[in-house]
Amino acid sequence: MRAQLLERFPPTWPDVIADHVTLQAGASANEPLPAQEAAEIVGRVDDGEGLQALIVSIDGSTDRPDGSTYHITWSLDRSRGRKAVQSNDVIAERGWEPLPTPVPIHIQPARF
Repeated sequence: MRAQLLERFPPTWPDVIADHVTLQAGASANEPLPAQEAAEIVGRVDDGEGLQALIVSIDGSTDRPDGSTYHITWSLDRSRGRKAVQSNDVIAERGWEPLPTPVPIHIQPARF
Protein backbone atom coordinates (compact mmCIF):
# COMPACT_ATOMS: atom_id res chain seq x y z
CA MET A 1 0.00 0.00 0.00
CA ARG A 2 2.90 2.39 0.71
CA ALA A 3 4.01 2.31 -2.93
CA GLN A 4 0.50 3.16 -4.13
CA LEU A 5 0.25 6.03 -1.64
CA LEU A 6 3.64 7.40 -2.71
CA GLU A 7 2.38 7.35 -6.29
CA ARG A 8 -0.88 9.04 -5.34
CA PHE A 9 0.83 11.65 -3.14
CA PRO A 10 4.22 12.33 -4.74
CA PRO A 11 6.81 13.40 -2.16
CA THR A 12 7.74 17.06 -2.48
CA TRP A 13 11.08 16.82 -0.68
CA PRO A 14 14.07 14.50 -1.21
CA ASP A 15 13.94 12.58 2.09
CA VAL A 16 10.88 10.33 2.03
CA ILE A 17 9.62 9.20 5.45
CA ALA A 18 6.01 7.98 4.88
CA ASP A 19 6.14 5.17 7.39
CA HIS A 20 4.02 5.76 10.50
CA VAL A 21 1.33 7.66 12.37
CA THR A 22 2.30 8.52 15.95
CA LEU A 23 -0.35 7.95 18.59
CA GLN A 24 1.67 9.10 21.59
CA ALA A 25 5.30 10.17 21.60
CA GLY A 26 7.27 8.69 24.47
CA ALA A 27 4.58 6.16 25.45
CA SER A 28 5.73 3.60 27.99
CA ALA A 29 5.93 -0.10 27.20
CA ASN A 30 2.96 -0.60 29.56
CA GLU A 31 0.61 1.56 27.48
CA PRO A 32 -1.85 -0.67 25.59
CA LEU A 33 -1.72 -0.50 21.80
CA PRO A 34 -4.92 0.70 20.14
CA ALA A 35 -7.07 -1.87 18.38
CA GLN A 36 -8.03 0.46 15.52
CA GLU A 37 -6.51 -0.59 12.18
CA ALA A 38 -8.61 1.47 9.76
CA ALA A 39 -7.83 5.11 9.10
CA GLU A 40 -8.16 7.71 6.37
CA ILE A 41 -5.86 10.29 4.88
CA VAL A 42 -8.00 13.41 5.00
CA GLY A 43 -5.63 16.28 4.29
CA ARG A 44 -2.15 17.55 3.64
CA VAL A 45 0.27 20.33 4.44
CA ASP A 46 3.50 21.46 2.80
CA ASP A 47 5.25 24.44 4.33
CA GLY A 48 7.30 25.17 1.20
CA GLU A 49 10.39 25.11 3.39
CA GLY A 50 11.22 21.42 3.43
CA LEU A 51 8.38 19.57 5.15
CA GLN A 52 5.34 17.74 3.80
CA ALA A 53 2.81 15.79 5.90
CA LEU A 54 -0.47 13.98 5.31
CA ILE A 55 -3.24 14.39 7.87
CA VAL A 56 -4.86 11.19 9.14
CA SER A 57 -8.23 10.53 10.72
CA ILE A 58 -8.47 7.57 13.10
CA ASP A 59 -11.88 6.51 14.30
CA GLY A 60 -13.34 9.71 12.84
CA SER A 61 -10.94 12.16 14.46
CA THR A 62 -7.67 13.87 13.53
CA ASP A 63 -7.05 14.82 17.18
CA ARG A 64 -4.30 12.92 18.99
CA PRO A 65 -4.67 12.35 22.75
CA ASP A 66 -1.81 14.83 23.35
CA GLY A 67 -3.70 17.63 21.59
CA SER A 68 -1.75 17.51 18.33
CA THR A 69 -2.92 16.08 15.00
CA TYR A 70 -2.60 12.56 13.63
CA HIS A 71 -0.35 12.73 10.59
CA ILE A 72 2.23 10.95 8.49
CA THR A 73 5.40 12.93 7.90
CA TRP A 74 5.54 12.30 4.17
CA SER A 75 8.75 13.94 3.03
CA LEU A 76 11.29 16.44 4.26
CA ASP A 77 14.60 18.02 3.34
CA ARG A 78 17.26 17.10 5.89
CA SER A 79 19.79 19.33 4.10
CA ARG A 80 17.63 22.26 5.28
CA GLY A 81 17.75 20.97 8.84
CA ARG A 82 14.21 19.59 8.75
CA LYS A 83 13.17 16.77 11.09
CA ALA A 84 10.01 14.67 11.21
CA VAL A 85 9.12 15.96 14.69
CA GLN A 86 8.63 19.41 13.15
CA SER A 87 5.45 18.20 11.45
CA ASN A 88 3.48 18.88 14.65
CA ASP A 89 4.60 22.52 14.66
CA VAL A 90 3.91 23.03 10.95
CA ILE A 91 0.37 21.65 11.31
CA ALA A 92 -0.30 23.74 14.42
CA GLU A 93 1.03 26.94 12.83
CA ARG A 94 -0.34 26.59 9.29
CA GLY A 95 -3.30 24.28 9.57
CA TRP A 96 -3.90 21.84 6.73
CA GLU A 97 -5.74 21.53 3.45
CA PRO A 98 -8.52 18.91 3.35
CA LEU A 99 -8.55 16.41 0.50
CA PRO A 100 -11.64 16.39 -1.74
CA THR A 101 -12.18 12.73 -0.82
CA PRO A 102 -10.64 10.83 2.12
CA VAL A 103 -8.31 7.97 1.22
CA PRO A 104 -8.79 4.79 3.31
CA ILE A 105 -5.60 3.24 4.69
CA HIS A 106 -4.77 0.26 6.90
CA ILE A 107 -2.63 0.96 9.95
CA GLN A 108 -0.93 -1.62 12.13
CA PRO A 109 -0.50 -0.71 15.81
CA ALA A 110 3.14 -1.16 16.88
CA ARG A 111 5.87 0.27 19.08
CA PHE A 112 9.21 1.52 17.86
